[in-house]
Amino acid sequence: MTPTTEDLLVDGVRSPVRSCAPEGQERAPEAVVFVHGNPGSSEDWSGLLPQVGAFARAIAPDMPGYGKAERPDGFDYTVTGYARHLGGLLDQLGATRVHFVLHDFGGPWGLQYAADHPDRVASLTLLNMGAMPGYRWHRFARIWRTPILGEIFQFTATRGAFRLLLNNDNPKPFPEAFVDRMYEDADWPMKKAVLKLYRAPDDVGDLTARLAEQLKPQNLPALVVWGDGDAYLPVSYAEQQSQYFDARIHILPGCGHWPMIDDPEKVSDLVLPFLREQVGAAAG
Repeated sequence: MTPTTEDLLVDGVRSPVRSCAPEGQERAPEAVVFVHGNPGSSEDWSGLLPQVGAFARAIAPDMPGYGKAERPDGFDYTVTGYARHLGGLLDQLGATRVHFVLHDFGGPWGLQYAADHPDRVASLTLLNMGAMPGYRWHRFARIWRTPILGEIFQFTATRGAFRLLLNNDNPKPFPEAFVDRMYEDADWPMKKAVLKLYRAPDDVGDLTARLAEQLKPQNLPALVVWGDGDAYLPVSYAEQQSQYFDARIHILPGCGHWPMIDDPEKVSDLVLPFLREQVGAAAG
């Protein structure tokens, strides 16, 4: 199944949205919504999107600053701003019953939307992301959050250095095409967006925990998939998701921060049955 792409505007900011769906369900109100993180784009979901689209409406946007989305200086590069933009996309798409698949900073964006619209979110699939009380920023985040140093680090990054740093932090080398795509997306406007995003929240761990606490009364079904070699978000947070959600937790050995890239077959084997179950239950 080949995804289609449409450009949507939310408050004048353009986001391309990739989607797949069974015939006749292209505008179904119930949808699986994939939200990438940093650095990332809807291309992170190129393996899962068509597989999910075989049995449910599946949607994956490029969020502002990333992929092929616009990067305006005036966008609100905060968790609240991204959640608002995500909500605008879902409203235009008519998606009112959402099953989120969240990765990295897509986690806070999606959790913020869920806390703001608790009647619209039916389940969560959390890939190396969730509530992270007590989290301390990883070393790259600390650089990005530091004025001047962050700008210098971003401006002087080369393709070779980018590949070396990513691969050194991962249990296994990434496919070259994956690294090249992320590097080519990282123009200067994107890099400025990253700096603004990381400088906005003082404590992203406390933020995610507060949002999860708001969602706790719903006891949302949640699939938690976490690579045990994540250099940025410690795998110890995986088990903590059961404090907030009706969580099924899977630790993937030999995987890092992008388990859907490191072991796409294993991730599919976990994610697809869970989503089939959730979509069917919501529809019933």
